[in-house]
Amino acid sequence: MNWLACALSVFLLAMPDTPRVARLLPPSAKPAQLPPGDTLPVLPDFQQTASAKTGSDAASKAGEKKSKAANLQPYSRLEIIRFVSGEFVRVKKALPGGKNGFRFSPGKPIDEATLRRAINKAGSIANPGDTVQITQIVFKGSEIQVDINGGGRGRTRFRDRIQISAGSGNNPDVNLNRGANPAGYQGNGSTLYLDFGKSLPDMTPEEVKEFLSPMLDFGRQRSATVNWVETLPPEMQQAIKDRKAIVGMDREMVVAAMGRPERKIRERDPDGLELEDWIYGEPPSRTIFVTFAGEKVVRVKEFPR
Repeated sequence: MNWLACALSVFLLAMPDTPRVARLLPPSAKPAQLPPGDTLPVLPDFQQTASAKTGSDAASKAGEKKSKAANLQPYSRLEIIRFVSGEFVRVKKALPGGKNGFRFSPGKPIDEATLRRAINKAGSIANPGDTVQITQIVFKGSEIQVDINGGGRGRTRFRDRIQISAGSGNNPDVNLNRGANPAGYQGNGSTLYLDFGKSLPDMTPEEVKEFLSPMLDFGRQRSATVNWVETLPPEMQQAIKDRKAIVGMDREMVVAAMGRPERKIRERDPDGLELEDWIYGEPPSRTIFVTFAGEKVVRVKEFPR
């Protein structure tokens, strides 16, 4: 019996000191080998996380800025006045006279029945195919008022030709048309009202022309101007296309490129040369000074740069 106890003791001493369950597990996989030069990060990449957060914040601010710019901006108003007011256009539908004019919504079909009633009540000042002039543009609340051939509200006093009304925030509604009837119309025209039904959105002069296109045709009224521009040197043509003034332009070229200025200032330099500044914009917003010596542009400055 002693030999059996001794044999059992030797057998137990020869067994490895590990649980039986561990010996039943499958062999573990070999550790992954990293390519030479690569490292395994132990801590999170805080720099990458900060960059992602910065990008997210920038996108959020960009979205906020876009939202704030959804309303019509002062510079856009000036652009619309420069490039739409004063245009000669061809009539597509008869234009009613009278102070009530005709009201319609951009992007929606013209209400032909309402237009006929307005014409029957106040008469027609122009018929399809006639050429008329846009003489004044006024921004009011949710609508844009477009006067044709002086508008249908009768003659106005000079102090009524520059209108300022309360707008949202620090941007009042300002009409900078200089002289309500530049072509000498005496209020025997028509007034179109673009009714947006909400605060005016930001828009370009081309979009305003598109909104007016059911009533007015802007397409073929500037053929002579287009032909004239094509005779200019390439750099002048490109500047007009880009809507900017450059040194060497004359007054006609500047008007073709940037429209009529909001105001003009004349002065003399230290050498006695008479200069004339054409000013586009209103500080602190983007403002451009185009300086003429005689008939040619000698300097163009933009603030802020």
